[in-house]
Amino acid sequence: MATLFVIGTPIGNLGDISFRAVETLKTVSLVAAEDTRRTLKLLTHFGIRVTMLSCRSGNERVAAQKVASVLDSGGSAAYVSDAGTPGLSDPGSVLVRTTAAAGHTVVPIPGPSAFASLISVSGATDKTVVFEGFLSPKPGRRRVRVKELLDARNAFVLYESPFRIVKLLQDLAEFDNERYVCVGREMTKLHEEYLRGSIAEILTILSARREQMGEFSIFVSGKTRR
Repeated sequence: MATLFVIGTPIGNLGDISFRAVETLKTVSLVAAEDTRRTLKLLTHFGIRVTMLSCRSGNERVAAQKVASVLDSGGSAAYVSDAGTPGLSDPGSVLVRTTAAAGHTVVPIPGPSAFASLISVSGATDKTVVFEGFLSPKPGRRRVRVKELLDARNAFVLYESPFRIVKLLQDLAEFDNERYVCVGREMTKLHEEYLRGSIAEILTILSARREQMGEFSIFVSGKTRR
């Protein structure tokens, strides 16, 4: 059977892509991408020329059928998200299920993940870590979920934009401002930064900045202190 490769791509630094990922992208018949423009930059950087297909939230089912057709004809395909490991806060699950249901092989090509990378530098001692990803942008829903996550007393990881990071920390602080957190900003990029401390301490630091820059990943411990 033909194979769909689910490939982890760099979350920032292009040097983080694996040799296996590059070699796989060179050999497939089709690359399904969450954002073909961003993926084109990656492929161009490594001198890879291949047919691309948009596979984003909203057109996943149509894209999945097109990928299945390629596999049915004996070709191979790869799926990549904007950055990081597919399946973590991005489209692709429909593509994987459709392909597997059609009898084709689906295998991962492991790669970068903001989730795993943040945990590795968080100083976490928690045994259980919940990946929550992006919370609802609606204030009411976000606050309800924040309280649920904190009440569960397990560590968790969130992703947030620069436009809502302070508000998110304010919501967290309202329920437990002493919980230990590690915040990663612009991870693996030129201006990457990591802030560690209580929610109250990190909120004070970021609130004092005139402008928030870059994407944020937030580790929240299930414990008040390290």
